[in-house]
Amino acid sequence: MFDARSAIIGRIFLVLGLVLLLPVAIALQIVRIQWVEGSNLKALWNAQTLDYIPVQAQRGNILDSEGRVLATNSITYTAAIDPQVPGITREQIDMVCNTLARHTGQTATHYQRLIHNAPRGSRYIVLGRNLNSDTHEALRELSIRGLILEEQYRRRYNFESLASHVVGHVNHEFTGVMGLESYYNRVLSGKDGQQQVRKDRNNRIYAYVGAPRKRPVQGHSLQTTINAQIQAIVEEELRSGVERTRAGQGTAIVINPKTGAIVSMANYPDFNPNTPGRGANENRRNFAVSDMIEPGSTFKLVTAVAAVEQKVVHLDEIFETPANGRQLIHGQWMRDHDPLGTMNFRQVIEKSSNIATAEVAMRLKPDTFYQYARNLGFGTATSIDLPNEENGRLRKPFEWSLVTLPWMSVGYEVQVTPLQMAMAYAALANGGNLMRPYIVEKVIDENGRTVKHTKPHILRQAIHPRTIQTLMPVFEGVISDSGTAQYASISGIPIAGKTGTAQKYIDGRYRARYRASFVGFYPTDDPKYVVLILLDEPKTSIYGGFVAGPIFRNISRRIIGLDHELHRSINRDQEPVFWSEAPSVKGMTLTEASILLRNRNIDYTVSGRGLRVTGQEPAPGTRIENGGKMLVTLDITVPGESVNTETHSLIPDVRGMSMRQAVQLLLENGYQVQRTGSGTVYAQFPEAGAVMQKGRSVTIRGRARPMETLLSAGR
Repeated sequence: MFDARSAIIGRIFLVLGLVLLLPVAIALQIVRIQWVEGSNLKALWNAQTLDYIPVQAQRGNILDSEGRVLATNSITYTAAIDPQVPGITREQIDMVCNTLARHTGQTATHYQRLIHNAPRGSRYIVLGRNLNSDTHEALRELSIRGLILEEQYRRRYNFESLASHVVGHVNHEFTGVMGLESYYNRVLSGKDGQQQVRKDRNNRIYAYVGAPRKRPVQGHSLQTTINAQIQAIVEEELRSGVERTRAGQGTAIVINPKTGAIVSMANYPDFNPNTPGRGANENRRNFAVSDMIEPGSTFKLVTAVAAVEQKVVHLDEIFETPANGRQLIHGQWMRDHDPLGTMNFRQVIEKSSNIATAEVAMRLKPDTFYQYARNLGFGTATSIDLPNEENGRLRKPFEWSLVTLPWMSVGYEVQVTPLQMAMAYAALANGGNLMRPYIVEKVIDENGRTVKHTKPHILRQAIHPRTIQTLMPVFEGVISDSGTAQYASISGIPIAGKTGTAQKYIDGRYRARYRASFVGFYPTDDPKYVVLILLDEPKTSIYGGFVAGPIFRNISRRIIGLDHELHRSINRDQEPVFWSEAPSVKGMTLTEASILLRNRNIDYTVSGRGLRVTGQEPAPGTRIENGGKMLVTLDITVPGESVNTETHSLIPDVRGMSMRQAVQLLLENGYQVQRTGSGTVYAQFPEAGAVMQKGRSVTIRGRARPMETLLSAGR
């Protein structure tokens, strides 16, 4: 009995001990959690419930030289709805649909259908993307639970394809993948900030009052050397030239030779950086810096400079070329574009004789010729601030064959980029200095302060000034009536330059496919612009003077129309001519005839419509006294050359009209108008009588009439 009772009591005490042990254990655990390990557990809790989300930095803008915004950021909004959220009603959903319908042009039924057709149980149904701020504000004011509004930043290129190869574009992560967007990606991007947020047990993130925040460092903006107005002219004329000559592609570069600043850089075909994926991948490549080509006769600049400085030729030295225009050199035939006969060295460059140029080059040592080519920037990158630039290819003399020197002297067995060629001629234009080209003038922070300013940088003295004095008249002669670039001439302005035609090397042999080019600068007494034009496989002619020269002329005439100082110097330098001999213009285009007549100070009137001159009065050779006019007759029935009057028209003469009258008349004829000055129109570009596509720009210059003129008019 006693043993049974003792056993029961023992069990009771055991149970009581166990019962009492539980609160003691709990108490000990509380002490451990609260005081012993409390700080560590709090830190762990914070680590699990706190998180950081990035605060996106604003990408910097890209501006042109005048401050016009080429690339910037825009905010768009996405609206979505969670129809399963507790408390949302059918009426509220209808309010959302009706509000969207008022702002987007869609019907409310359209949005209701999106919700109805969504998978069962959907908690995130997108109703609209790329919504504007007005739509976002109207939806936000509804204050409806379950309405989800999100904002996204997009890169916007205000002028679409303008300077697209220079500016480049960004990808979906806002990272630059081309052009300045890529080269200056770190400068433009800035540095994202951070915002502390909390997470609940379902891992949902929400903000809270007083949360720490690290402000983002906003991206810097770039002010470029590109002039958007000139860029638009260059792109328009390049596109027109490529289409007119039926070329595969074209490149144009305009440079300030004194500084190396790129005023314009264009390629055609181009692309729209707002939608870069819609065009062909090939069209997004910047041919001006990433294409290596055999340049042809524009490379004769190297030969001319080396020959003059090494004194192996005199300008008046006579060269006799074969009557058939062919010469066998080390077992290979060298050809001229036409049999050129006997000529001096000036004419060798003017008429672009390959045979005579090669003869001069072979008087030089290979090492000497190679060094002059290197001095002018060939065989090495220009270090322009653009991605994907090629070095070109200039083999060292120990790699040359017997025919390398004569063929290289005329632009073969060497590969250059269009930009390298333009910079070599910029050295001829600026007194002999090879400059480093650049695109970005300034880097500007978010407060408008300049944090970096690009200064012109001289790489080296590439040409001696005395050599330039000797050669400048020679390269001016290329643009004369006897030169290969007569179609590049502009009345009243001295131009120097060189044409180029190069056969293409494809699949191990030279094919009957060509590149045609012209590079020139003006005015030669104080050059302000170097302009290079390159066309790939033009169909109307293979010669640079015929296909690239007119593009150079059209671009330059319109640039002159915008440059008041240059235009004023042209008017000041022109001298009166008291009589001229009427040239033959029959068979020319009106534009070609216009240039020839203007160069000879012959005024003219136009009869009929068309692109080709079919008659003239007086006849060729007739003496025209000062003040006399020539009647130029056009015929719209000339086969293959008629003017489409729906797309082209003759530019009217608006000189002497008031600005208002001139603008009205030009607009009625289908042209855009760019005005400089006010009052009475005293100059226009292009000139009256030229045939031009409707929609292009005509520049007019005005000045106020003298007070005495106004008083006499009032009397």
